[in-house]
Amino acid sequence: MQFEIVARCPDTGARAGRLTLPHGEVLTPLFMPVGTQATVKSLAPAELEALGAHVVLANTYHLALRPGPDVVAALGGLHKFMGWPHNLLTDSGGFQVFSLGHLRRVDADGVSFRSHIDGSEQRLTPESAVAIQEQLGADIIMAFDECAPSDADEEHHRQAMVRTSRWAARCRQAQTRRDQSLFGIVQGGLFPYLRRQSAETLVAMDFPGYAVGGLSLGEPKAQMWRVLEATTCHLPLDKPRYLMGVGSPEDLFEAVARGVDMMDAVLPTRVARNGAFFTRRGRRNIRNAAFRTMDAPVEEGCDCYTCTHFSAAYVHHLFRCEELLAYRLASIHNLRFAVSLMEEVRRAIVAGRFAQLREEFLAGYQATDEGVRLEQKRRWEASHGR
Repeated sequence: MQFEIVARCPDTGARAGRLTLPHGEVLTPLFMPVGTQATVKSLAPAELEALGAHVVLANTYHLALRPGPDVVAALGGLHKFMGWPHNLLTDSGGFQVFSLGHLRRVDADGVSFRSHIDGSEQRLTPESAVAIQEQLGADIIMAFDECAPSDADEEHHRQAMVRTSRWAARCRQAQTRRDQSLFGIVQGGLFPYLRRQSAETLVAMDFPGYAVGGLSLGEPKAQMWRVLEATTCHLPLDKPRYLMGVGSPEDLFEAVARGVDMMDAVLPTRVARNGAFFTRRGRRNIRNAAFRTMDAPVEEGCDCYTCTHFSAAYVHHLFRCEELLAYRLASIHNLRFAVSLMEEVRRAIVAGRFAQLREEFLAGYQATDEGVRLEQKRRWEASHGR
């Protein structure tokens, strides 16, 4: 992996970069669609290509349970298995394991847990997480970490941070494939001094890149941005930085402004399946009666397949009839919106006008009410066993 910074914003921490990986060059900052089980829900690889995605995520925890890393490896690796010729990133499964709550037990060596599929006893260690990701064959792989709940007490976060650092060293030692880039994950909850300690410990291990985990878990956004800013300042300027689990349009701007190069989230496709479309004015619910006879795209000027081929009235009709195409068209739009927004952000950084673009976008964008957002997130997590 090679990473080069090509432009910086003098007024913020925003930077534009060029990331070279085994399956092609990637321009940063970028948003990465999430394909948890080796698929971005409802979309084919060709559609992801068409909307401009260059890196797709898959998840170690889910793929380890089914179909199993041996199956994927025997079938030629994850790229061939899912028909995706571009770059892949696999999460270590740490967040998924720790979201299981009472179904898992943590010790110094790793985590034992029960499968959410059939209740069978499973175990992940730093070494096995790396081994699974090596079998899957992604271009970027993640160190196994402990993601503590945001509302856990300080001591809990301190212990999780220390354990994450020790596990990161073991992941570094366990890696055998040199065609994969292993990223360390900074933890420490909402405590800046723990974040600093975590970052400094990981930087001393000289990872090719660094992720910031354990944010966007229900804490107020203002607090999340303060913690992120207190974290990125301790990471190397010449290495890529990846903020995990962030995908709303306003958050993409705030993350980039604090020096983040890579972001991912299930949010664009999750809200799409509920009829929520990203627009430059905020989210719009296509089920609303106002769209019933709207002979225009959901977002004027959008170049996605959905907006260039169909009226809002047609998409409204599909959702009201619960046709499967509805979820596909909404997902295409929301992912293209996030990807193209990052393309626009990059151009603005190179042109020296990122601060202006950020101000203009946020002035016209109506973010989802924080109380509503947190309640929606809580209900979604409850329905998915988290």
